[in-house]
Amino acid sequence: MRILIVEDETTTGEYLAKGLRQAGLTVERVDDGHDALSIATRENFDAIVLDRNLPGLDGLAVLRALRAAQVSTPVLILSALGHADERIRGLRAGADDYMTKPFSFDELQLRVQGLLRRHNDSPSPTTLECGDLVMDLLARTVRRSGQSIELLPREFTLLEELLRSKDRVLTRTLLLERVWDYRFDPHTSLIDTHISRLRKKIDTGFAIPLLHTVRGIGYKLSTEP
Repeated sequence: MRILIVEDETTTGEYLAKGLRQAGLTVERVDDGHDALSIATRENFDAIVLDRNLPGLDGLAVLRALRAAQVSTPVLILSALGHADERIRGLRAGADDYMTKPFSFDELQLRVQGLLRRHNDSPSPTTLECGDLVMDLLARTVRRSGQSIELLPREFTLLEELLRSKDRVLTRTLLLERVWDYRFDPHTSLIDTHISRLRKKIDTGFAIPLLHTVRGIGYKLSTEP
């Protein structure tokens, strides 16, 4: 499970990150509202712990922007503002839970685990789509404009990750972790080679390219150029 912690206070942020890692979760941490919005819209997380008072964009502005972008990742707001009116504002902005500082780490961990359970209990889609490209997860088939596309197992997994993050950029590091289970960059053309093969199969002969390279960052699947 991958958790994003958005906390500008270094000691608190490191304390949260260490504790959640010890609980077996993969943790990313940022300390600025703009950075939080950027990474949360580019990459997939299973839950977000979001501080209310942040530099750049405050927590509620980040949350509203995420929901406007249709990012449905469960969000736990962590805030020194504990009045009922403030909690209501946070929940109305799209938060799934709200905790006040100072807090018990054990309680926070239990609440995060509750968010993860509820999120993972929701029905999973059996098909993934981007424009006229359709992947059937049960039949393990891919079609574009009704035309069958044959993919190797690794190509299928790569495309599935791109489809699950449609319109968001996936970094090379993230793809290495999710598709190849690498925790390091082997400094080879592994990703480039697979992306090139996949692009030929799903884009060649079709009017609108779907697989895009975002230079210096990674790749994304989108009907937009």
